[in-house]
Amino acid sequence: MSDGDAAGVELRVEGAQKRDAGRGVARLPEPARRALSVLSGDTVVVRGQSATVAKVWPASGDLSGGAVRIDADTRRNAGVNVGDTVTVSPIAVADADRVTIDVPGRLDSSADLSALVKRALLDRPIQAGERLRIERLGTEPLGIESTTPDGTVRVTEDTTVALRGRAESSTSTGGTDTTETSPTPAADTADATPRVTYEDIGGLDDELDQIREMIELPLSEPELFHELGIDPPSGVLLYGPPGTGKTLIARAVAGEVDAYFTTISGPEVVSKYKGESEEKLREAFDTAEANAPSVVFIDEIDSIAGARGDDADMETRVVAQLLTLMDGLEDRGQVVVIGATNRVDAIDPALRRGGRFDREIEIGVPGAEGREEILEVHTRSMPLADDVSLSRLAARTHGFVGADLDSLSVEAAMAALRRREEGVAMEVTRADFDTAMAAVDPSAMREYVAETPNTTFEDVGGLDGAKATLTEAVEWPLSYEALFEATATDPPAGVLLYGPPGTGKTLLARALAGESDVNFISVAGPELLGRYVGQSEEAIRDVFARARQAAPAIVFFDEIDAIAGGRGETHEVTERVVSQLLTEIDGLAENPNLMVLAATNRKDAIDPALLRPGRIESHVEVPAPDEAARRAILDVHTQDKPLGDVDLDALAANSVGYSGADIEALCRTASMAAIREVASEYDPEEATTHADEILITDEHFAAARESVTPTFE
Repeated sequence: MSDGDAAGVELRVEGAQKRDAGRGVARLPEPARRALSVLSGDTVVVRGQSATVAKVWPASGDLSGGAVRIDADTRRNAGVNVGDTVTVSPIAVADADRVTIDVPGRLDSSADLSALVKRALLDRPIQAGERLRIERLGTEPLGIESTTPDGTVRVTEDTTVALRGRAESSTSTGGTDTTETSPTPAADTADATPRVTYEDIGGLDDELDQIREMIELPLSEPELFHELGIDPPSGVLLYGPPGTGKTLIARAVAGEVDAYFTTISGPEVVSKYKGESEEKLREAFDTAEANAPSVVFIDEIDSIAGARGDDADMETRVVAQLLTLMDGLEDRGQVVVIGATNRVDAIDPALRRGGRFDREIEIGVPGAEGREEILEVHTRSMPLADDVSLSRLAARTHGFVGADLDSLSVEAAMAALRRREEGVAMEVTRADFDTAMAAVDPSAMREYVAETPNTTFEDVGGLDGAKATLTEAVEWPLSYEALFEATATDPPAGVLLYGPPGTGKTLLARALAGESDVNFISVAGPELLGRYVGQSEEAIRDVFARARQAAPAIVFFDEIDAIAGGRGETHEVTERVVSQLLTEIDGLAENPNLMVLAATNRKDAIDPALLRPGRIESHVEVPAPDEAARRAILDVHTQDKPLGDVDLDALAANSVGYSGADIEALCRTASMAAIREVASEYDPEEATTHADEILITDEHFAAARESVTPTFE
C-alpha cells in the first residue's frame, strides 16, 4: 500500500451477508462512508495483520456505525476474524492490463475457465498475493499471482486474465488466455483445514455466536482464559434433527480460525477386536495435538458414546476412553472437541458435564427468516428469473432444514436444465421451484403425514360460523401477532370440531390449513395406540416434537375420542395417553405457531380435562347443513360437472337430512349414472370421442336419490 493513502477509520469486523460471499465487497455504514469520503463502488484498503482491498457497498440498517461487513476471503486476506478491529482507508485503483491467477490443479486451465474467472472478477479490485473463492468453481480458493501494473488494480473488459496451473497447453481468446507452465505443486493433502465459512451457513446466526464464544476464542486467543485464571472450554455438543447444519458449523468455525480439522465418524471407530476402537480414538486425538490448534469433530457421537450398561462391554470401554481423552485436553494444548448427534438423550451422562462437553447447543429447524438466508446461500451463483421471490419461497417451506433447501435448489436447477433451449441463456424460474417443491419433502416431518393442503374455505359449502371461529382462533394469532402481544392475550391452544358424521369436520380442518398456509399434520387417533407400555405416550411426544420443528403447523387429531376418553371409564393405556396429551397441550401456550385441532362425533366421550380453558378450549359445532348450506355444498361439488336441466335450488330444498358427505355421494352417483348411459352405447374408444356430449340431468339426480340414503332421516 502506498504511504500516501488517506487516513482511515477503525471499524469492528462483522460477517458478510450471505449473498455477498465471494464478491470482495466491504459494506460500510453511512458515518464511515462520510468520514472516508467514499461512495458505493469506490475501493478501500482493509488493514488487519495484513492488508487487502475491497469494493465499497452501503450497509443495511442492521449494521452499527462502528462496524464493517466483509466476507471470509477478505477477512483471511486481511488476517482477521469476526470481532477483530481493522483500519479502513480509501485507495486509488488502476485498470489492470493483465492478471495472472493460480488455479487448483484439479481445474483444467482452459479458455472457457479463463472467461468464467474473468466474469467473476469483472470490476473487482484485487492485488497480488490475495486468495479468493469463485462460487461456481467450488470452495478451493484461487491465488492472485501478479498484476500489471503492480499495486491495486481493477479487472475490466480489456484485462487479459491468465491462469497458471497444471495445464499442458496454451490458448488465447479475446482478452483471456491460459498459459503453459510447469506443474504447480498439488494441494497439501495433509492440510485438513476446511473451506467452509460463516457466509456458507444461513439461519444460524445466534447459534454461531454461541459456538464462536466456546470454540473460536480458545483456539485463537487462549491467553485470555489464562489472564482470567480459568481453563478454556473443552468441547461443545451440537444436537438437533438431521440436515440442520451441525457438521457445516463445525467446519466453518475451524476454517475461520485456520485450525486443523479432523473428523471421527462414530460408526467407523467401532471394531470387533478388543482395544482397537479405543486405539482409533487415541490416534485421532494425538493427530489433533500434533497439528494444534485443531478441532476434533465426532459425528454421530451417540453411536460410540451411548449410556453405559452392564451388557455393553465395548460401548463401556469406548466411553471410558473418550472420557479420559477429554479430561486430558488441558495438557494437549489448543484442541477443542465438537460432538454432533440427533439423539442427545442417548449419550452417556458423564460426557455431558462441565469440563467435557461444557455447552450443549441445539441446532433446530430454521424459521422463515433462516430459510430465506439458507436459500440465499444455495442460489447466490444461480441465474434466477425475476419471478423468483426467495422470501415467498421461504414462507412456503415449513419444516425444511438446510439439507432440504439445498436439495430444493438442486431440483429447481435440474428442472431448468431439462427445459433448456439451444442458444438461450438458462434461468431458474418460479415454475422450476414449484416443480421442485413437489419432489422434495421436509425431512423434519417425513415420518408423519405433513403437507400444506390446497383445500381452502371456498371448497367448503356453508359452515360460515365455523369458518369465522376457526379464522379467529388460528389465522389471527399468525397474522396479527402484534395485536395479541399489545393486549397480552394468549391465543387458544386448541380447537374442537364436533358434530354428526359426514358434516365436513375433516374437510374444514384441511381448508383451515390451506387458508393459513401452514403445515397440516394429520394424525388418526387409533394410529397412536401401541401394544407395549409407554409406546402410545411416546408416539404422542414424538408427534408434538416434530410439529414444533415444522412450525407453524396444525396438528389435527381425527377421531380424538378414540385416544382421549374419560379417565376412570376407559382402559389404563387411554388414561396414560390422556395424561400425555394434557402435558403436551399445556406447553403450547408458549408457542403460538402450533395449534391443536381435533374432531369427534362423540364430544361427551372426551375427558373433560382436555376441554377446559387453556387446552382445547374453543368448541365449534359442525351441524347438519340447512337448505342454504346444502345449496352451497351442491355448488362446490357440481362446479366442474357438465350439468343439463338441473334445478340445484329445488334439489337443495328436497334433500333434507343429507349431510355434506351425502351430497357429495349424491353428485358422484348422478355422475356415474350419466357415465353409465354413454358407456352402454359405445365401446371405450368411441366413448372418448363423445365425452364432450355427456350431460348430467335431473333424471340422473332423481335416480341417485333413490340409492343415497340421508344420514339424518
